Amino acid sequence: MESANLPICVAALYRFTPFADHAALQAPLLAACRAQGVKGTLLLAHEGINGTIAGSDAGIAAVLDHIRGLPGCADLDVKFSRAPAMPFHRMKVRLKAEIVTMGVAEIDPLASVGTYIAPADWNALIADPSTIVIDTRNDYEVAIGTFQRAIDPQTASFRDFPAWFRAQRDKLLGQGQAPKVAMFCTGGIRCEKSTAFFKAEGVEQVYHLKGGILKYLEDVPAEDSLWQGECFVFDQRVSVGHGLVPGSHALCHACRRPVSPEQQAMPEFEEGVSCPACFAERTDEQRAGYRERHRQEQLAAQRGAAHVGAVMFEESP
Repeated sequence: MESANLPICVAALYRFTPFADHAALQAPLLAACRAQGVKGTLLLAHEGINGTIAGSDAGIAAVLDHIRGLPGCADLDVKFSRAPAMPFHRMKVRLKAEIVTMGVAEIDPLASVGTYIAPADWNALIADPSTIVIDTRNDYEVAIGTFQRAIDPQTASFRDFPAWFRAQRDKLLGQGQAPKVAMFCTGGIRCEKSTAFFKAEGVEQVYHLKGGILKYLEDVPAEDSLWQGECFVFDQRVSVGHGLVPGSHALCHACRRPVSPEQQAMPEFEEGVSCPACFAERTDEQRAGYRERHRQEQLAAQRGAAHVGAVMFEESP
């Protein structure tokens, strides 16, 4: 399947910029998305905007025009891909404390950040034996694909990353000459904070992949790639491969983890109900509830209606 021929435009975006009143931006942004039939999730915080949206080419262009008109967003970082069908059920614009949650209050990517490395130059950096390569994503993301030589912190949440580094610092960095550290994530936003965090911790030679894995998979031919597997994405495509073509993984709607084709063939996998990773974590009563929810979703789909509640915007505590 050629990605360029798929009808839905998907835009992953973020921008660190200080919003004086991010709450005031919520309703107009939601209205702009609804007017264009665009769906997905956008996060607004005092530090900027982050999210992924999908729709027609014209609809996405109109919403991006609106976002670029927000304070400090003229140079918005956007990564485009395509999908065969709308990968989101609804549109959400949420207010958050952080647009990517690390939980370290003093970290400011606008003040200090690592050195950006273009996808074309990434292979040379991570192939260097003196470079420490760290995957900053969550454990379930790393499980379906990562770069050669990358260290997996095995974190369940990005909030766990600072504690992991502090516990592993001496083992990672040693006592000799300070090494080069190269970090990467899906679209680049987590590395804005992880590299800023490393620099605040006194690590000077810190680098990160500009545009993240998505930009690398878009720009670097498969025959030249050091990427292994697929890249998890936070929408109904579940994963993408080189050229950003939709991948082979499904999503477990009970635990939200990706499920490989091999796992889909296991008896613990039931669409909409369970997967091998979460089967032992749920009770029969819970699975019965998931099974009924899945049945209702299928009935709604047959009627051409959305079963998912039309929550328009939410505010996090």
